[in-house]
Amino acid sequence: QVQLVESGGGLVQPGGSLRLSCAASGSIFSISAMGWYRQAPGKEREWVAAVTSGGVTTYADSVKGRFTISRDGAKNTVYLQMNAMKPEDTAVYYCNSRRYGLRWEGVLTGYWGQGTQVTVSS
Repeated sequence: QVQLVESGGGLVQPGGSLRLSCAASGSIFSISAMGWYRQAPGKEREWVAAVTSGGVTTYADSVKGRFTISRDGAKNTVYLQMNAMKPEDTAVYYCNSRRYGLRWEGVLTGYWGQGTQVTVSS
């Protein structure tokens, strides 16, 4: 059993920055892959970024160059730094943890947090 709690969501202007945090508790965080997904109204849940247990990161094309995912094993926390934000980034962002991190896009397996709302608007 794994518990994931997201925080850091809120309202930001276009071009601004926001950092999301996901605090994990359980027995698999140190050896599992972690990722972020988001879901906008009327759309399916979309993969955003992922980091493996070895620290290798990958990103969706829509956020590449603007978002950065990282993890802190000592604090059992994964982060998503979002820069140069656009209105299209508005969504509920979900933290995910799974044993294997080979595939992410369209693969909705593993454990999930409750989600945190991110709104980009002037």
